[in-house]
Amino acid sequence: MAHTIPNFSLNDGNTIPQLGFGVFQIEPKDTVRAVRTALDVGYRHIDTAEMYGNEAEVGQAIRESGLDRGDVFVTSKLNNGFHRPDDARKAFEQTLAALKFDYLDLFLIHWPLPTLYDGDFVSTWKVLEEFQRDGLARSIGVSNFQVAHLERLAAEAQVVPAVNQVEAHPYFGNEEVRAYDKTHNILTEGWSPIAQGRVLDDPTVVDIAEQVGRTPAQVTLRWHVQRGDIVFPKSVTPKRIEENFAIFDFELDDAAMDRITALDRGEAGRQGPNPDTFDYVPS
Repeated sequence: MAHTIPNFSLNDGNTIPQLGFGVFQIEPKDTVRAVRTALDVGYRHIDTAEMYGNEAEVGQAIRESGLDRGDVFVTSKLNNGFHRPDDARKAFEQTLAALKFDYLDLFLIHWPLPTLYDGDFVSTWKVLEEFQRDGLARSIGVSNFQVAHLERLAAEAQVVPAVNQVEAHPYFGNEEVRAYDKTHNILTEGWSPIAQGRVLDDPTVVDIAEQVGRTPAQVTLRWHVQRGDIVFPKSVTPKRIEENFAIFDFELDDAAMDRITALDRGEAGRQGPNPDTFDYVPS
């Protein structure tokens, strides 16, 4: 396909494609096919996590695609059950083994879990700094970190996260975190970009989609990329995987952007858990 995906520069000198393909809640049995489809369409950025249980299938899909490993940007994230430093090291080894990779492009702490592990996510972060020094993770970052969590890392650690992956969509713009990230040269990645489908029948989004001759999903994803965030929609439907990729050949004007931004409901718009209290650990 002809669409060119912009590459963003990370604060460590590496680059990341602005659009990726997410595999959250894709069953392992469906993951190889979905990722292969995404790679065939032109995606070169795949976002997985230890807790998704499908890392091995992501690695398999990339090998089967015939693409060079260096041509696909792959992110994974630390399982919530393995924050203690030695556990984190073992978990990361298992991630590389599952993917059958020598390195990861990006590795994230999945959740800060401030009410667990004596509130100590800093020692966990320092282990990620080790992975980067050793070349096993080219870039390191965080996910679901609030401003207070980021400020603590800034005070107590050496490396500024390259990205912060957080919930973001028209109903929950997460503006305070995005503003902090921008000021501190941390790229924001938005998960749940279409609010798990809830924005697709929003009258404002539908109206704009009709005006520009695009689908509500394409309009919402375009809003994200014009805001300067990295986004990775998820689907197992080939037509939708292709549709979500086709967002770089049109633009929303300022009025349309403002109308979508105005849908923000603040904290009430959050669909997922609040990172300040979330304490899920897989059993």
